[in-house]
Amino acid sequence: MNRVVIVGAAAGGLAVAGSLRQQGFDGRITLIGDEPHLPYDRPPLSKQLLTGQWGPEQLLLRSEPELAALDLDLRLGTAATSLAPRHGTVTLADGSTVPYDQLVIATGVRPRSLPGGANTAGVHVLRTQEDALALRERLRPGLRLVIVGGGFVGTEVAAASRQRDVDVTLVVPGPVPLARSIGDDAGRLLTEVHRSNGVRIHTGARATALDTSGGAVTGIRLDDGRRLPADTVLIATGSLPNVDWLRGSGLDIGDGVLCDAYSRSAPGIHAVGDVARWYNPLFGFAMRVEHRTTASEQGVTTAHNILRPASPRPFAPVPYFWTDQYHLKIQAYGYLRGHEETVLLDGDLTDGRALIGYRRGRRLSGVLAVDMPFKSVRPWRTALARRTEWADAISAPAPAR
Repeated sequence: MNRVVIVGAAAGGLAVAGSLRQQGFDGRITLIGDEPHLPYDRPPLSKQLLTGQWGPEQLLLRSEPELAALDLDLRLGTAATSLAPRHGTVTLADGSTVPYDQLVIATGVRPRSLPGGANTAGVHVLRTQEDALALRERLRPGLRLVIVGGGFVGTEVAAASRQRDVDVTLVVPGPVPLARSIGDDAGRLLTEVHRSNGVRIHTGARATALDTSGGAVTGIRLDDGRRLPADTVLIATGSLPNVDWLRGSGLDIGDGVLCDAYSRSAPGIHAVGDVARWYNPLFGFAMRVEHRTTASEQGVTTAHNILRPASPRPFAPVPYFWTDQYHLKIQAYGYLRGHEETVLLDGDLTDGRALIGYRRGRRLSGVLAVDMPFKSVRPWRTALARRTEWADAISAPAPAR
């Protein structure tokens, strides 16, 4: 094996490249990215970059000298357009083809939008550095910003925008923000925090159309007939895996690239990060996790599996994520989506400090902490890694540190 091609130049793809070199691979590594920038971190886009605390140079995952030390064949600013597994080649938008012995798909996700949004001034999405900088340029005191969507991006942008005295309205299709991700109890707590910081929240509502004048947005229409005036609209209604370029390749791309426990989707082909839907043997089902830490950890394991196919390691993590909003730090271990029950393990929701447990089937599937010290949260990772039964988790004292 002499040639590894990685399509996707963000955290997951770069983790594969760096780990390959660290583990002694001295062959050719081609890193392909559709953005022209050196690999950068995305979580700060909706926080530090948006508030102006950071500049773009602070987003870099590795400095130029550090990247040079990896001796990569960088193909930036050029998207992959198709994959031919039979021939072992990837075709790029410039018409060139790149041959591979091993391929890693790390193309991430793209944001959803509303019809007409892409051609309307004042309508934004948030995925790239350019997206964040363009939105930041508009955020000024008194600006009427309507955020459509109550997930992590929407709520983080709401918090960041209030720091700049922007007039913020949040439109949430569910009963509370982040209901699908963290459940109703934690969502209600977060709702009160946002409202206490001046955010107007419309729950149980969906945006159906944009109002425009002279090619610029003036408001949005909701499915209950209401109209919300707006100077700027952020569409934060979730994302779609970047798999269109894989159509006709024979890979299963129904909800991301389907992989086994070793992140393999086909002979010689792996997938990592937000685009990968892999079987996690610790939890017993396939999952697709859009979190930075998962992408990096999966990249390291995948590099090992590429170099040592006779002794592969399953990728069986306890996923971890965090979000910072106002004074709150919210962090979680496990897989919270699809939970069937929650219970308060510690703290008091009315005081804004809580540790919540999540059940899926008979097992503890996740824990989430709001404004709790990390030392009280970290031991629950071990409980999840041990596949703790739900009855044991809620009846026993907190795991020993």
